[in-house]
Amino acid sequence: MAATKKAKSVPDPLESLAWIRVKAVREACPESLQGFGRVNCPDQIRRAAEILIGDEPREVFLVFLLDTSNGLQGYHIVSQGTLNSSLVHPREVFQPAILANAASIIVVHNHPSGDPTPSQADRDVTKRLVQAGNLLGIPLLDHLVVTHTGAHRSMRDCVSWSGM
Repeated sequence: MAATKKAKSVPDPLESLAWIRVKAVREACPESLQGFGRVNCPDQIRRAAEILIGDEPREVFLVFLLDTSNGLQGYHIVSQGTLNSSLVHPREVFQPAILANAASIIVVHNHPSGDPTPSQADRDVTKRLVQAGNLLGIPLLDHLVVTHTGAHRSMRDCVSWSGM
């Protein structure tokens, strides 16, 4: 009787892959922001951000998502940091914008110290976000710094947007 060889089965590489489905989840908007409508100036976003994060004891970084007519689609908390810093990467800033099909964004973070003066790190992250937004076709319209005292600063006044 001849010995028969058993054929080895070749594993299908697709069987070991996990399928991932990504969905945007829309949650109820805080009552203080309902009926916000169209954004006509950065001051509207500043007021909303002061309500959301102005008195936080550590840095919080938000992205506001706008549609093609500058209507506020929503916002997302990108990062919650320490007393004087917040880790921010363009990937995390633009992910909710891409999922929501946002046409543009405005980012805001707070300075718990009460001093809205942008740090060099604030300027550097703004530059990276402008560049990433230009590449993705989702422009960064402004980067605002807010405080619990009501003092605030627009990075458009501090950083040259042109040439980024």
